[in-house]
Amino acid sequence: MFFQGMLYFDHAATTPVHPEVVKAMLPYFEQIYGNPSGVHRLARQSRQVLEESRERVASCLNVRPEQVVFTSGGTEAANLAIFGLAYRGRHIITTRVEHLAVLQPARELERRGYDVTYLAVDKNGRVHPDQVASCLRYDTALVSVMLANNEVGTLQPVAEIARRCREKEVLLHTDAVQGVGTLDCDFESLGVQALSLSAHKLYGPKGVGALVVAPDLELSPRLLGGGQEGGRRSGTENLAGIVGLARALELALADRVERAARLEKLSEKLYDYLLAIPGVHRTGHPTERHPAIVSVAVEGVAGEALLMELDQAQVAASTGSACSTATLEPSHVLRAMGVPLTRAHGSLRFSLGRSSTEADIMKVARVTRLAVERLRELAPADLRGT
Repeated sequence: MFFQGMLYFDHAATTPVHPEVVKAMLPYFEQIYGNPSGVHRLARQSRQVLEESRERVASCLNVRPEQVVFTSGGTEAANLAIFGLAYRGRHIITTRVEHLAVLQPARELERRGYDVTYLAVDKNGRVHPDQVASCLRYDTALVSVMLANNEVGTLQPVAEIARRCREKEVLLHTDAVQGVGTLDCDFESLGVQALSLSAHKLYGPKGVGALVVAPDLELSPRLLGGGQEGGRRSGTENLAGIVGLARALELALADRVERAARLEKLSEKLYDYLLAIPGVHRTGHPTERHPAIVSVAVEGVAGEALLMELDQAQVAASTGSACSTATLEPSHVLRAMGVPLTRAHGSLRFSLGRSSTEADIMKVARVTRLAVERLRELAPADLRGT
């Protein structure tokens, strides 16, 4: 159902598919539908489109086509990087603020007997390259550090971490799902050996992503079967989705710099409005941050209740809290950053997009202030910190 008048400030969760992406995808549902692995004319036609799309994605990221492995999304891409490269040693390094698509595979490797180092972060959610360098070992198979945090927007010094890893001949994977399309994600400039991305974060379709790997890097496949994607990821390719990914990436890069600058100005204005509300605190790095993510912690309210108030006022946002029927736990990212519980329970993330305007910013700020004031009147003493 389409909700007329809803202000969508949850672009970090997903984005609407760009009309030009939809247009590009449509022929591959009814007209060009052959299986790319087949040998007849329709199959060969699909194969040609698949490889042309791979070339387009590769060009956008400054890599060779054979370095691009198409997946079902960012989660599978991250899993393929972690599990697919773990065979190189018995030790993995990551941070405490990664997406669960990285942390859960790391924990699974621990259960299988691997050593995993979870690096602490500072109060802004950042890890220092020296921390990574000090933990590198002779048997370190892989380091995984995200480019931009999906909850608080903090950027990690990935290029410098990559330099430290190269000195010890250790591979570095970066989860760039929140960065591709908005940040500079030139593969060579970052210096990483693996990069995961997802189409639906950059106005493309859901259910498709990619893992980009260094040339000639051997991956242990997670999905076995038909041997597609050069034997690195079996399963018939989602041709329409891959076409959509390629087009979405091209469109995102066409105006990336200008769009990022506009979003940064808007997000700073939203920060100014929100921080004027008593008991609202900025979370994440103040300057090394994603230009479209605004992350705050609100004292005296529960994040889930605040989201419901915003929803009633036709504002879509998100919270870092994980809610269950019995408990309300603050996000692992905020816990790792040392955010006090009275604030962390009221975590709130607004993520801006192409459609965001200054008028929208002002309305969101006004609605948020009213919601905070109302909920504080109703909040129990333990949430108010009294």
